[in-house]
Amino acid sequence: MERSKVIFGNQMSDSAYRKAVKGKEKFIKKYGSDMDRVYHLTAAPAPAIGEPLGVRELKISGKTGVTFNDKSLVIGNIRMGFGHYRISMAIASAARSMGYDPYWFDLCSFGDTTCGKVIAGQNQLYSLGSRISQKSVLFNKLFWEPLNSEGFRQLTYNCSDQKTAELMTPVFRDLPKDIPYVATHVWPSQAAIHAGLTHVVNAVPDNWPMALHLSEGAVHTVQTPSAYLGYRALRGMDKHRILKPMPEDSVVYTGHYIDHELVSNIEYDCAKRIERAQKGKAVRWLMSVGGAGAQKEIFVSMIRRMLPYIKKAKAALFINVGDHKNVWEQLKTEMPHMMPYVTEHFNDFTETSEFAGQAIDGEVFGIHAFCHEDIFAAVYSTNLLMRCSDVLITKPSELAFYPIPKLMIKRVGGHEAWGAVRAAEVGDGTYECSTPAETCGMMKLIQHNGDIIEKMCENIITAKKAGIYDGAYKVVELAVSGKII
Repeated sequence: MERSKVIFGNQMSDSAYRKAVKGKEKFIKKYGSDMDRVYHLTAAPAPAIGEPLGVRELKISGKTGVTFNDKSLVIGNIRMGFGHYRISMAIASAARSMGYDPYWFDLCSFGDTTCGKVIAGQNQLYSLGSRISQKSVLFNKLFWEPLNSEGFRQLTYNCSDQKTAELMTPVFRDLPKDIPYVATHVWPSQAAIHAGLTHVVNAVPDNWPMALHLSEGAVHTVQTPSAYLGYRALRGMDKHRILKPMPEDSVVYTGHYIDHELVSNIEYDCAKRIERAQKGKAVRWLMSVGGAGAQKEIFVSMIRRMLPYIKKAKAALFINVGDHKNVWEQLKTEMPHMMPYVTEHFNDFTETSEFAGQAIDGEVFGIHAFCHEDIFAAVYSTNLLMRCSDVLITKPSELAFYPIPKLMIKRVGGHEAWGAVRAAEVGDGTYECSTPAETCGMMKLIQHNGDIIEKMCENIITAKKAGIYDGAYKVVELAVSGKII
């Protein structure tokens, strides 16, 4: 089926289609085409999450080295920042808790394939844009914000993506056509559909409906009711016409995609946070620093304002820089006077796991920095640290949906704005604080008023009872049975 010409019954213009074809030809010219190649897959336990989540990582091999069964579930993803990996981990965790065996299928990791090269090139461009947007107000206002909020929103963008995704199908040839398959980025979803897979769930990551995330032929899942209605109506995805809507069975509201380990411990973890707040113990702040280091100014300002509380044991700070040690070095250069209070937890995931586990019930003081060269450990460290933290400091990306009190800092890209809106409405996070001064003011407000953490925790427990954090389980149910049980 030619999925670039007609999208959910909406005919694309000849000019849009020609542009999509030229885009595909441009990639072939740059990276080559391996449509005639036969790739095989092998599987091995994934680093860091292999044991706790039972995840096996699929890799390109000279011959088939993996056998799937009726308990197998494949999670198609790419590394683009940490967000899509984190959502994949939530799906894997839920699948494991439900008795399924999750397989990690990262298209970007297949570096020698046309698929891997195309995705890596696009990822580099996106990371560059993110960094520039935080340094140039003009670039952010005139290009980056409009691109992320309106450019990616247009149906013509999906037209081009669908054509490009045709180049990604060769790596799917070892996958059974009827295997349950969850994609946490649209390219692995589109490619799976083009490859003929029949049980594809496209787990849409954001709260702002964009045609970028459309993968006709898959079941689309969304995390919020507002996103459901926006996608159902294909709202604003063509500036010149009202579009035909998505069919009812093409989009499903599931709730937030959250790891089983976090969902199952919500009541206990919130009780510990409330207890610490009521007893006036040190407020535990978790700072998740993006790999681009784009918001360094905000982080430096917050650490500087937080340091007096840390010195007095009124606050403790966890900083996870993921797999970007250079970001940590930059922070040290900016804040050398914090170093006497710093303990580094680098490249020892076992030690990081033990620290996070002991901190749930134990005492913690000072500043603890975490950095892991392995991407799985780098991402999952934040998940482990959430349970023992009181407040997560994050931009309103995929972390906006997690069941922990959150302080929302300035977004990177217009599409993220609605993540903060969702958190503020659920009541488990603040609104988006757009400047360093506003962010530090909110930090000070929370630091001195434990009732804010208490209220957010109460809202988290209420949200859990309403099933708001059950999205990952429901995604797995859809992939396996085609319906939510």
